[in-house]
Amino acid sequence: MGLIYGYDIYLRPRNVARALANLAELAPPAHAVPPLEITLPRGERLVLPFTSHFKSEPVNCSTSSTLELDTSLLFDVDDALREYTQTNGPEPEADGRIQIGYIYATIRFESLLHPGYTLVECWAATSGMSRLFARSASIRKVFTGLTADSGGVCCLFDTGDGAPRASVLAQR
Repeated sequence: MGLIYGYDIYLRPRNVARALANLAELAPPAHAVPPLEITLPRGERLVLPFTSHFKSEPVNCSTSSTLELDTSLLFDVDDALREYTQTNGPEPEADGRIQIGYIYATIRFESLLHPGYTLVECWAATSGMSRLFARSASIRKVFTGLTADSGGVCCLFDTGDGAPRASVLAQR
């Protein structure tokens, strides 16, 4: 089993649609998959440039406690990302941002640890990406910015080892 690092974003349920719309703005402009239609538990409908379980079939979350998304996001290039691209090969987009591979997002509409909050877990697909999540200031900036822009209350870096999450990156 490899490393599974990610960012955990806590927000009020009323902000889920805004968080997902903000997440979609981070996707590459020319995405090769059909759009994914989602109905959230509060009835909001969104069309996202992602897949769910690698499918683009409509997802109705009105009776579900979670939503699984397969995303690809763009990040500004920093030293850690530049080093990563030398061995893993992704090329920067025309605007200078780069995508690093799949980032899985699990939306837990009610956090087990923090009832009353929704948890958006964004985690790296590979050990190499996990290490990059830990090193890259640009990736950290994207997830803390996503938290702030979405009305989130907290963004934590999670190393997936079950240890207490003590590294608060953004808090409102």
